[in-house]
Amino acid sequence: MSTVLPAVALSLVSAVAYAAAAVAQERLASRASGTGALRLLGSGAWWWSVALNAAAALLHVVALAYGPLTVVQPLGALTLVAAVPLGARTAGRRVSPAEWRGTALTLLGLAAILVTASGPAPGEVLSVPQALAVAGATAALIGMLSRPGARPGLRHATASGVASGVASALTQTVTVAATDRTGPLLSVQVIGVALLVAAFAAGGLLLSQTAYRGGLGAPLAVVTLANPTAAAVIGLALLGERLQGGPAGVLLALAGAGLASWGVVLLSRAAHRDDDHPVAAVLALQPGSAAPERVPRQPAPGHLTTVTR
Repeated sequence: MSTVLPAVALSLVSAVAYAAAAVAQERLASRASGTGALRLLGSGAWWWSVALNAAAALLHVVALAYGPLTVVQPLGALTLVAAVPLGARTAGRRVSPAEWRGTALTLLGLAAILVTASGPAPGEVLSVPQALAVAGATAALIGMLSRPGARPGLRHATASGVASGVASALTQTVTVAATDRTGPLLSVQVIGVALLVAAFAAGGLLLSQTAYRGGLGAPLAVVTLANPTAAAVIGLALLGERLQGGPAGVLLALAGAGLASWGVVLLSRAAHRDDDHPVAAVLALQPGSAAPERVPRQPAPGHLTTVTR
């Protein structure tokens, strides 16, 4: 466990920073609806949220250099957990019982995953052929899920989560390879994989924007769960990561994944019922964006609502 403590600590701080930035962007969007981008550039609150986003992203990248993908990526769900008390405090309200249940289940599940997935700092990296193979398979899967004419929703959310998870897995290769003192800082491997990271990160963002047009709750849960799943598959299949404890450890990890998944679903349902919910504000995590984008949700009969991005 001690070998992954830096990764866990960095992931925790990163999640809090992401959540704080999301809540800040949500409040800014609600106060500045219709405000032009140029006016937002003069807002200290906007720059503060951008700085928090950038810091959170940097902390996540550093965490990938210290811990395996099977640990770091699931901890991304902590952003949803941190957004609940931060958003409730900012809005001057209490955390609801459903939010507490979702938070507790998510934390219990992540704790079980942490116990079984803890391992040494990453030492293996994807070779250029492996990275290209992963990129090709991922692109084919994304193309199948988001084919033209597909209705925005869970398929686009799955594609977004997979793209983001693969981007993080490739980021770990870039980080470990770039900090390897036995080789050049900017090798063909580092530059090539970094370009793939940029492509999949951008693709994941665009796919999530499409997915949330069909509603918030279920797509948000799918994105949150598909991300660590994709990264864990790469870590276990190609990077030599292993679960601790043999068959019992595998069962514990599966139970933890189930608990965490149910917790994320509960938090996502709470966000679906309330556009101003703090977890909904997590969707504003777009580094460099002027403000959360508001996109239309399919209305219920006789009722018109919007989803906060």
